[in-house]
This record gives sequence, C-alpha cells and structure tokens, in this order.
Amino acid sequence: MNTEELIDMLSRDVPRVPRHAVVKRVGVGIVAGGLVAMLLAAAALGIRPDLRVAIHGFSFWMKWGYTISLALGATYVVTRIARPAPLSLRGLWLMTAPVLVLASIGVGELVRTPPSDWLQMWLGRSWTLCPWLVLTLAAPIFTGLVWSFRKLAPTRLRAAGAITGLSAGAWAATIYCLHCPEVSAIFVLTWYTLGVLLAAAIGALIGPGALRW
Repeated sequence: MNTEELIDMLSRDVPRVPRHAVVKRVGVGIVAGGLVAMLLAAAALGIRPDLRVAIHGFSFWMKWGYTISLALGATYVVTRIARPAPLSLRGLWLMTAPVLVLASIGVGELVRTPPSDWLQMWLGRSWTLCPWLVLTLAAPIFTGLVWSFRKLAPTRLRAAGAITGLSAGAWAATIYCLHCPEVSAIFVLTWYTLGVLLAAAIGALIGPGALRW
C-alpha cells in the first residue's frame, strides 16, 4: 500500500467539515465570553449614566473605532491560526493602522491643548485602574475562545495564545467603553492598549498549555 492509498483509506469515512465551521465556533466563543464580560461590567462597574449623550459625541466613537478595529483584526488572525496549516503572521502589521490613526488624533489633541494640561489628558481620572479592568473583562472572553479551540487544531500554540489574548483584550476594551468616561485619545492609546497587551502577554504565557490538543 502506498502513501496515497493509505490517505484515501483513512479519509474515506471522515465527515466533511462545513466551510465556515471555524469562524462560527470562534464567534460562539467570543459572544459567550462577551456576554459574561458585559454582565460583569454592568454589575461591578456600571454603565456610564450619560451614555445616550456620549454616543452622539466624537470621543465615544473614537474609542469604539479603535477597539473594534483591533478586535476584528485580531479575531481574523485567530480564525487563521486555529487551523493546522502553516500561517504567516505578517498580516498583523495591518493592525498598526488603528494605532497610527489614534496616535495622529492624539497629536492633534496635544497641539490644541496647553502643555500644562497634557499630563491630565494622559492620565485622566482612571489610569491606575483602566488596564487592569480591561484585563479582567478579557478573562471570560479568553475562556470562551479557549473553548472554541477545543475542536480546532492550532499548531503554533504560543502565537495562538498571544493573538487569542489580543482578541479577548480588544473585545474587552470595547465593552469597557460603555463604562469609561475618559475622552482623550492619548489616554485610550496608552492605557487601553496596555490592557490589551497585558491580555496578549498572558495569552502567550498560558497558550501552550491552554490550547494544547
């Protein structure tokens, strides 16, 4: 029996995997974890009381545009790295686009603001809490994604853990926007991003164990 005959024999009775099975499973994991994170944010932090007014302002959509762009980009890479096929991570460089856009907005804010107010813009009122709250909200989303990976087949486990943590952190930051009253782009660029990167770092650390199959 040659190799091709052996492969044919082993794959003869294997059911065909639906085309969008990976995307659907990852989506279920994110939605399930996101709902838990949303309930946690609402119960422990509360939704900002002026949300109906805030959604008509630029700062709210500036924050959401940034976090959602990161989340969608990272989630796309998650669906790619969940497969056993070799994957180039060069596409991650595209995720620098929202960072650069937000940085340019931040520079514009600094130009229009007296230097004496820069520190207040950067630190806001919650810089000591923001990264850790984003990281906390990322935990249930990361857990949901780990569940998704139970029926998937990543081969680069540390990279998969890192990008899974990045995705969870970005979605958590998106949810955190519903509570956070900060309006400065440089605040978001610094402290939101730090929370997302902490989630990615922890994902890289535990990925080889959590995503092993």
